Amino acid sequence: MPTNPIANLVNRSNALPTLHELFPVPCSLFPLTPTPYSLLPTPYSLLPTPYSLMPDKKVFTPEITADGSFTFFCSEIGESYHSRQGAIEEAQLKFVKPCQLAEKAQQPVLRLLDICYGLGYNSAAALAEIWTHNPHCHVQLVALELDSTVPQAAIAQGWLNHFANPIPQLLEALATTGLVETQQLQAQLYLGDARKTIQQVQQAYFQADAIFLDPFSPPNCPQLWTLEFIQHLAQCCSDTGRLATYSCAAAVRIALITAGFTIGSTIEVGNRQPGTVASFTEADLPSLSIREQEHLQTRAAVPYRDPNLSDSASDILHRRRLEQQNSLLEATSHWKKRWLREQRE
Repeated sequence: MPTNPIANLVNRSNALPTLHELFPVPCSLFPLTPTPYSLLPTPYSLLPTPYSLMPDKKVFTPEITADGSFTFFCSEIGESYHSRQGAIEEAQLKFVKPCQLAEKAQQPVLRLLDICYGLGYNSAAALAEIWTHNPHCHVQLVALELDSTVPQAAIAQGWLNHFANPIPQLLEALATTGLVETQQLQAQLYLGDARKTIQQVQQAYFQADAIFLDPFSPPNCPQLWTLEFIQHLAQCCSDTGRLATYSCAAAVRIALITAGFTIGSTIEVGNRQPGTVASFTEADLPSLSIREQEHLQTRAAVPYRDPNLSDSASDILHRRRLEQQNSLLEATSHWKKRWLREQRE
């Protein structure tokens, strides 16, 4: 891990660190001159309707989830942005809790890196957890998102109003202007291909206490589950930080291990599979089951690869299929049959 000269800086007067103290080197993440923004409330309908934004006229179809919160269905990908078993529940149980934000909130400064910011639920749930336990904790949030219309559509529907003030207003400003700076929060929204923007974050020496990895599923968005991309995430994680994701795919878990993380399993949400939590130490990590450990020894564990962080999804999937065909690991289908047979005996 690269040494970050500002990772452990604390203001000697016990006041909140200034931007000059937090970033003594030039840093694009939080400019010293904040951008003005408006906190005017956005009108929204209590009965969500398909929401279209100009100029590309993308349509976001609302779906209600099991916990009463809403998500959007992305027809382009064929997936919902959050679990239908409970969008906000997933944010809390798959991301906030595994990263131990209640405990980390006792720090004077807490840094979050939200990969695939989307509707903003994960960041909103994180802020709620942190400020519930320590209203004075200063949060630095870096969020990566491909398409600004996604968080803007969620704001227009009023879905973040589930969270206590000032969280909806702050994240509305983030979705609108891309930059927020208050006494409690410094946040920047990076738009574009996360494979490129993560390199800007890394170059700025941002060291996250918690990383949320929340792209669409590996078969549909392999670009953000590759070994190379996850290695960049590892470079942006502090020595005591944690990374959480909803995925338990063997390819993702092996990539995390290869990048230097130790991994554990998180609880299931509804009838979905468990997620994964990763850190550089084994302390307090929930252990993998025997079945999960064996899964990592099959061809399902062949990682996605993108050497130059520029390949198309189809190229990444094709490369992995070829590597799986030539792998000496046990075929995953054969292992599943063997596992079931052994459990019955």
